[in-house]
Amino acid sequence: MAVQEARRGGGSDGGAYGGACAGLRNGSHGGGCTCGDCPHGAREGHRRAVAAFLLKRDEFAAGQGLPAAVAHSDSASRQWVSEELTQSAELVAERGRAEGDAWLAGLWRRTAGAVWAAVVLLLLTQSLTAIGAGWTAARTAGLAAALVVAGALTAASWFHRARGGALAPVIGEDNRLSTSRAVAAVWVLFVAYAVLVLAGQLVAASGHARRDALISGLELARAAGVVTVLAVVCGIAVLVRRVVGLRVLGQRLQKVRADRPRAADLLTDDAGRGAFADIQYVVISAVALVFAAVRLARRPEQLPDLPWGLAVVVLVSAATYVAGKYAEGGRPVILSVVRAREAGDLDAPIRTGDDIEIRGAGFVPPGAQRADRLSRMVVRIGAVHVHVPLVPVTGGFRNPTDTLLTVPVPADVEPGRVEVQVVTGAGVETNGYAIDVTE
Repeated sequence: MAVQEARRGGGSDGGAYGGACAGLRNGSHGGGCTCGDCPHGAREGHRRAVAAFLLKRDEFAAGQGLPAAVAHSDSASRQWVSEELTQSAELVAERGRAEGDAWLAGLWRRTAGAVWAAVVLLLLTQSLTAIGAGWTAARTAGLAAALVVAGALTAASWFHRARGGALAPVIGEDNRLSTSRAVAAVWVLFVAYAVLVLAGQLVAASGHARRDALISGLELARAAGVVTVLAVVCGIAVLVRRVVGLRVLGQRLQKVRADRPRAADLLTDDAGRGAFADIQYVVISAVALVFAAVRLARRPEQLPDLPWGLAVVVLVSAATYVAGKYAEGGRPVILSVVRAREAGDLDAPIRTGDDIEIRGAGFVPPGAQRADRLSRMVVRIGAVHVHVPLVPVTGGFRNPTDTLLTVPVPADVEPGRVEVQVVTGAGVETNGYAIDVTE
């Protein structure tokens, strides 16, 4: 009752973000908002919303901004603060999704520009290296192949302009760049470019001997290393997608959707921390690709002959990457549930109205550290669903954490033996843990 009175008297969320318009909250704007008091543009709106939320969180952490109706009760003030932060965090998340959609829709122009910049760089490189050596048919074929690949990527970017342009095939279901797909896509593009270079030279060749030499450059014996690496990285891209999907459905891996893809996704996990398996896979694949590109530049009349030693190194790196995907994650687990005790409290059994500490691991999935994700956590105590309250501290939250949750035992819980279970922000359930609740 105290919380409801405080919310009616304080206008709880009306001014949380300096006049956010009702149009954006009810979804009528879709993207950036340009009306009334709202910030212009999705990026600016998201930036202001985040700044306002951080200010409110730190004020609550310092004990400021509490209405008099709830200030006298620790449980009421905690509930009021949690609800205020939850509503504010939902608005931040909405602004973040709008910014992500706007950024993704404009990405196709940047990807197309980067592709044509690479073509111009290739032309400049060929022009500089042709000084003294002369312009050859292989240089013409290389430039023509680059134009064909750039044109295809530009067309793909336009057709997939709402999903990131040319990067659409390498964006995973969680809206992050997929390391396995990115590596496979780069190898596919390189091999396609190499074949087009040979095809261009074959078109320009006039003698039978020259044509036969170019055709023999496609023989498997000369390109077994590149073909093997291509087959393995493409197979891994398909395998990893299947593995991740099955582990998510089996609740052995927690996945939280990102607002938008970032280049750092190729080298980090969902929480933004550097991942060894991803880093070594990208680095070794990039080194092998550079070597293959140099071999193609030196011998444009055949597919690059990647040495078996380097090919095996790439295969070992790929196996390490797959093993890392199998090893990451895990189901959240409750290890123990105890009655929360403050200094000076007497030892006692768990009763309705008491706070309980749920200790375990994996309560906060990678990428779910934001307030809107934390507010989705629920604890089932018997048949009662209890939302985990957000308890702010300066710079973050004291509750919930990855290893500890504190929730009250509602009065609706019947005394006796009941089961406690946590549902994380990713929707994954923990094991059940039985506790005794007394009257």
